Amino acid sequence: MDTITHLTPWNFAALACAALLVGFAKTAVSGANTVSLAIFAAVLPARASTGVLLPILIAGDVLAVLTYRRHAHWPTLWRLFPAVAAGVVVGAVFLMWADDEIVRTSIGAILLLMAAVTVWRRRTADTEDEPDSVSTRTGRVKARSYGVLGGFTTMVANAGGPVMSLYLLSAGFRKLGFLGTSAFFFLIVNISKVPFSVGLGLIDGPSLLLDAALVAFVVPGALFGKWAVNRINQRLFEQLVIAATVVGGVQLLLR
Repeated sequence: MDTITHLTPWNFAALACAALLVGFAKTAVSGANTVSLAIFAAVLPARASTGVLLPILIAGDVLAVLTYRRHAHWPTLWRLFPAVAAGVVVGAVFLMWADDEIVRTSIGAILLLMAAVTVWRRRTADTEDEPDSVSTRTGRVKARSYGVLGGFTTMVANAGGPVMSLYLLSAGFRKLGFLGTSAFFFLIVNISKVPFSVGLGLIDGPSLLLDAALVAFVVPGALFGKWAVNRINQRLFEQLVIAATVVGGVQLLLR
């Protein structure tokens, strides 16, 4: 973890911007988290970046829950959790044997996959099933599939956001229901990942010290997101997020 304790001012500034973006993403546009992931993985060793980013994400989740707690749809959450738990376990096993190069390559590939998923989501969101479809057999199969993939991607790379965004949008959630349900979902899932991350050595003293310095930047980002959620041009912003995600993914693959 020497890299964590010997950051340059420019490195820290980049991480601070990424933490600010985490707060904004949690209360406005969840897809922006992929940009934060790319920044953390570019500045820090790939495995270390996963451990440092997790507490930052939890701080953002807490702020999102406080903002949108009345809009969560708990039947959907209970339907997702068992499959997500299975995906988290698979991701933890993967991290036990994967070295830094494999993790970095995996994060890059996941970012590109999530960019493709986001593009597909934007093109199909208007033609997906109605909200009550999640109670059908097809809806349950969809929930399990997205749950396992979301659990794996969030454990390995903290990149479950686009997967779950696609699921929630395909289930017909409106903006506030989407934000409230995803806020509780990621708070619970990210907290459940902490023991795995500690056991794998991804979270330790130096990483928590860096988190303590970065968490202050999450708050203004969340406040700005709350202000902007009803004013932002969602289409343009998602296009910028996708472009930044692709650049970040390619950079990690070629690094």
